Amino acid sequence: MFEVQFVKGNDFDQVVLRDTATDTSAMIVPSCGAILNAFNVEHDGRTINVIHGYDNAEDFAAHAESKGFRSCKLSPFACRIKDAQYNFGDKSFTIEKFILNGSALHGLLYNVPFTVVNSQADEYSATITLQHEYKATDKGYPFEYTCTVMYTLKAGNNLTLTTEITNNDKGLIPMHDGWHPYFTFGGSINDLQLEFQSKNIVDFDAALIPTGNTQPYQTFAALRPLGETEFDNCFTLNFAECQPLCVLRDPQQQLQLEIRSGNSYPYLQIYTPPHRTSIAIENLSAIPDAFNNGVGLRVLSPGETATYTTTYTITSLL
Repeated sequence: MFEVQFVKGNDFDQVVLRDTATDTSAMIVPSCGAILNAFNVEHDGRTINVIHGYDNAEDFAAHAESKGFRSCKLSPFACRIKDAQYNFGDKSFTIEKFILNGSALHGLLYNVPFTVVNSQADEYSATITLQHEYKATDKGYPFEYTCTVMYTLKAGNNLTLTTEITNNDKGLIPMHDGWHPYFTFGGSINDLQLEFQSKNIVDFDAALIPTGNTQPYQTFAALRPLGETEFDNCFTLNFAECQPLCVLRDPQQQLQLEIRSGNSYPYLQIYTPPHRTSIAIENLSAIPDAFNNGVGLRVLSPGETATYTTTYTITSLL
């Protein structure tokens, strides 16, 4: 049986999706950008949270940016926009919200409050649906749209994240969607194994802006130790391969994360932070700076809805 719990506490007001048969749970914080702050599974007699989240609401408010936008919803753009500027139609726009080294980073909704609009649970799953109405508050993105985020927990430690973007504006709007979870098994990522099915790596310049070129990349086409490998890269996924298209394994604990990317997310961004206690594995609908280069960019007509889906599964190998 599954259940949805609304938990008020000193740290967060959270929504908890729980599989009562296994005690697997997903913890979502609506007021903090609808982040996934925990994904707990019972393994070998212990509870393991595979999400590197935040201690409390104050931690999120103060450090969401400096801690790397952990678990944040990236909308209406992900990663970087060069010089925070882009052209759309016959107009030029400059993003204002968050600028780092001259580039706009990670969208406009990563820290806004979402409203719970629906919840349901039965013997098969538990679901929470959250929503934010963007009202053109940033001069660099003067378009109105609704962002609906749905988390669904099912048996087998399966958590599906679905985003629906609906254009509420009178004209066309550009859209680039992504997620920014950091995954951890409690130790150093150097001890983990990684596999992802890619076709190409996107070439970046020194400012991490795509150059327009790609190179073949299949280095991690089979599980191999992550070791001291450093990533801050974007890859095109190879959907000709079998799902899951990405696996992160802890060989010592015999536990692994499996990511089943929907076709709406044809790109994977991977980032290894300097602390190396977690790794960001990000589903993207387009490559960085898509508002300028157009690679993967979606343009929505008035009233049109775009849907983006990915599924995380935690599997015990014991």
